[in-house]
Amino acid sequence: MKPIKIIYICSIVSLFTIASCKKDSLLNQAPPTSLSDAAYWHTPTDLQNYMNNLYSVDGIFPHYRGFGSLGIYSVDDNSDNMVPQGVNGQLNGLNTAAGNGGYADWNNIRNVNYFLANYQKVSALASDVAPYIGEAYFFRAMLYFQAVQSRGDMPWINKPLYPSDQALLYSARLPRNVVMDSIVNDLNKAISYLPTKSNAQTQRLYKEYAEGFEARVCLYEGTWEKYHAKDAFGVSGQNGANFLQLAATAANTVMTSGIFQLDNVHVPNGYFNLFNQVSYSSSKEIMFWGAYNQADGIINTWQNYYQFGSTGTNSDGLSKTLVDDYLCTDGKPISLSPLYKGDDSLAHILKNRDPRLRQSVFFYGDTVVSNAPGANPIITFIYPALVSGTPCTTGFQIRKGLNTDYFQSSGNGPGGTDGVIYMRYAEILLTYAEARAELGLITQSDVDMTINLLRDRVGMPHLNMGSIPADPKWIFPELSPIINEVRRERRIELACEGYRFNDIFRWAAAPDLIVGKQPLGAMATQFLTVIPSLVIGKNIYVNAQGYIQPYTKTTSMANGYQFNIGRDYLLPISLQEITINPKIKQNPGW
Repeated sequence: MKPIKIIYICSIVSLFTIASCKKDSLLNQAPPTSLSDAAYWHTPTDLQNYMNNLYSVDGIFPHYRGFGSLGIYSVDDNSDNMVPQGVNGQLNGLNTAAGNGGYADWNNIRNVNYFLANYQKVSALASDVAPYIGEAYFFRAMLYFQAVQSRGDMPWINKPLYPSDQALLYSARLPRNVVMDSIVNDLNKAISYLPTKSNAQTQRLYKEYAEGFEARVCLYEGTWEKYHAKDAFGVSGQNGANFLQLAATAANTVMTSGIFQLDNVHVPNGYFNLFNQVSYSSSKEIMFWGAYNQADGIINTWQNYYQFGSTGTNSDGLSKTLVDDYLCTDGKPISLSPLYKGDDSLAHILKNRDPRLRQSVFFYGDTVVSNAPGANPIITFIYPALVSGTPCTTGFQIRKGLNTDYFQSSGNGPGGTDGVIYMRYAEILLTYAEARAELGLITQSDVDMTINLLRDRVGMPHLNMGSIPADPKWIFPELSPIINEVRRERRIELACEGYRFNDIFRWAAAPDLIVGKQPLGAMATQFLTVIPSLVIGKNIYVNAQGYIQPYTKTTSMANGYQFNIGRDYLLPISLQEITINPKIKQNPGW
């Protein structure tokens, strides 16, 4: 990404391009050809085509084509939920301030600002223009939110800059809460312009999704300000309460809209079946999603069925700490429940546990009905791929997101379509519960219409605020029982979907979850009899208690993650940025 000065001084305004696209496949558009400025800004179709490019393959929404064969279900590799083959650099304190990378997507921010400066040239009914104005405000909010998450304080640029705009070109960073206020203001404008879901075009932004996104944004900033209040990353004089209230209000607006509900309630394997669909057009839970396919340059990122066997290529394993966090079927944690049978085998670990665990991890005897030409029609999981070319790191081999269709794989002919989930209603329920808990306002009624709905889907006992079992292994013993349980439910429901990194950072939870920690897996001895080539100390390594320790031979992990709590919650501003604009000050610790 180019530095601000280079982008704003050297770039020539080039319009986004016309894309004639089907309504049901907007998020898999390839970039079309450019038009000149003089030929544009005449009709609402011009506005639509301009905004189409922000939905496109190279637009703003992630499509996870660079995340390997698991796609979105490996994004939690940057957290304590999953263990990748290589150590995450940010968690291990390995980032540097060298380089010339920018700290925001200034190109797309400028493209949105250019739209907002020119859309008035179109002469049309306000109702025909409004949806695209709403999209522009939403995208600008989204772009700035991503920048604040990674690097904190930001300049707020709300116009397309030119060489004459010296004051803005060399402006200082504004405090993050000021920028977040502007982000919320943009989202409120987006909400006022966007159509409701029932009136929106398929796979285009709509009002209720923007409200849900506002809830996500405000929960992030509210908890960031609350839990970083006493460190270098906090906001002077702010405790996050205003943003937490906004989060609760926005989430409640979505909940009371009557549009959304959880899918697959009381349906066998219903949780698992949320995550392997090629289309979510009929879903009541998936609030926004993208349809990507190989023909549009996206390599299919499904976890393919052939990866689940003993010679699979699935290197990402769930962590022991994630697996330990699932409750038993009596609603008690493993530290208290008589139903827990111990850690010595997968059979014992998975027995009598929250069904979401069993539907997220492979177990002996799991089968896949294969439609591969000439292949055995039934494939059976025998043991984790601990000795394959890219072995499972922990023995807890991920099942969540599995696609069983041979022809969906990008390596088998034309490939199929990935349905990439960007927001589901479950997140909204969890956001409301957390915001209310952080404000100290949560009631049993709040719990019943959020967490207990999620538990109902899989047949788990309800959470009763008056009788929460005191878990001696709560991850956050300094916090209240209800906040611990709300955080546990969020971790379990959203596991491996890419939320955990941001949760750890906004809670300032690295001391509890990251610093000095060694990621662990299952007990290794259980696999020795079924995998003769597995030899402890040769091709698998364990800690003193016998749990798989994937990073034993990684020198930088000799003492666990070396995350610096005075520095690593934010990425650095590149040295080139600071040299170009001396008003841009470096982030704490860098």
